[in-house]
Amino acid sequence: MASIRFITAGLLIFFVAKLLKYDLVISKRQFINTVIAGFFFLSYGNGVFVWALKYVDSGFAALLAATQPLFVVLLLRILYSQKVLPKAIVGIFLGIFGMALLVSQQELNFYENSFIGILMIFTCVLSWSYGSVFVSKNELPVNYFVSTGYQMITAGILLLVGSLIAGETWIAPYQWTASSQISMLLLIVFGSIVAFTSFNYLLKVVSPEKVATSAYVNPLIALILGWYFLEEHITLQSFIAAFILLTGVYFINRKKRLFNK
Repeated sequence: MASIRFITAGLLIFFVAKLLKYDLVISKRQFINTVIAGFFFLSYGNGVFVWALKYVDSGFAALLAATQPLFVVLLLRILYSQKVLPKAIVGIFLGIFGMALLVSQQELNFYENSFIGILMIFTCVLSWSYGSVFVSKNELPVNYFVSTGYQMITAGILLLVGSLIAGETWIAPYQWTASSQISMLLLIVFGSIVAFTSFNYLLKVVSPEKVATSAYVNPLIALILGWYFLEEHITLQSFIAAFILLTGVYFINRKKRLFNK
């Protein structure tokens, strides 16, 4: 399903790019970099994460994903010798603590092979974090829309090959339930085309550790949508967790630089 999602999104991006008369021709180096970025973001970072959810409660997985900004900061320190300022660390750990409060309201279920699932999710977070640093530091297609298209298609092909090697059963989209079809459509348009293009753009105009704070903001958006559309009850603990999360984002996104060169 991930392969179908990304290949479809990539083809739609190329179609729209042609209508807008964007140049789809890129250099060999740019193409190689888009393949690398697509692998770290989508093939491994997204595909394996979804697979690991078979063994880990979704709430606990969200908590693990909230460590992404910490990984980004550590990678920038290790790979580029950038000194971490205390405010960055404070913001990151506030975000993790707020996420823990948010997901701890639901009973966490552990299944057989949970340890393997947790380990794989950590590798996925590390993969996505390295992809963020890689994109911010290397040459990709100048047009972010075109760059996203190449990443989507190449990652989708890699996922297709992986799915076939794993012997997964494929079901044609027209045989899916209506809710599954609608969900896939929303993921293709908003999750892939709109959001991931915006993500690639931000990685080039702001520092990657700021972009990584989406790991804190996404659960808040889900909380609000659940309250509005599904009439889910928002507890006092949720409000406290949201306040702590946003405080962490504030520390990370302060105008003063988080790193000293």
